[in-house]
Amino acid sequence: MTSRISGIKSWARFSLGSAVKLSAIFSILLTLAFPAYAHHPSGGEVSITFLEGFLSGLGHPVIGLDHLVFVTSVGLLASTVVRGFWIPVAFVLTALAGTGLHLMLLDLPMVEIVISASVLVSGILLARLEKPNAAIIAVLAGVAGLFHGYVYGEAIIGATAVPLTAYLLGFTLIQATIALSAYKVAMIVKKSSVARPNFLRFAGYISIGSGLAFMAASF
Repeated sequence: MTSRISGIKSWARFSLGSAVKLSAIFSILLTLAFPAYAHHPSGGEVSITFLEGFLSGLGHPVIGLDHLVFVTSVGLLASTVVRGFWIPVAFVLTALAGTGLHLMLLDLPMVEIVISASVLVSGILLARLEKPNAAIIAVLAGVAGLFHGYVYGEAIIGATAVPLTAYLLGFTLIQATIALSAYKVAMIVKKSSVARPNFLRFAGYISIGSGLAFMAASF
């Protein structure tokens, strides 16, 4: 039993050390690659058909690494609180609201900085050993949803009703799928008292590294 516990502790130290190194490397790579990174699946062209709008909606949260990392983190964070299933749902709905604000030509301040900060904060919450406060996670998901959704709106401004509706459907579907899949995976890992903390902490370090890289690229 003693040797088993010792092995677990050694594995944990190795995992955490590897996570720190990986997050640092990931930050450097993202910082170097970010200027050449495109957020628009259609290359900035406004969608004309339903299919174009839908595919653009599906692609935007995936090729935008800042969005992808945060959406995944939201799902993982949701697994740490009671009835966490509703956290990703709240994020998806506020993202729709954020897109609506952009389409109404209303401005939100420091959008890229807030989005980068949301990735960083989500990583910090995941990396902490303490159980995150449900209210903090809910507020983070809601506020971040507005800003992430606001950025999504940029790709569909000027489109007619059909591709616009398809775009909204596409990015809502893909975000819900990613966040709820992350939530489900975390809930499965939750059954292992040893693996779960290290799994979430490892994901947290990745989010922290990503958030730092995105913050650096925002200035």
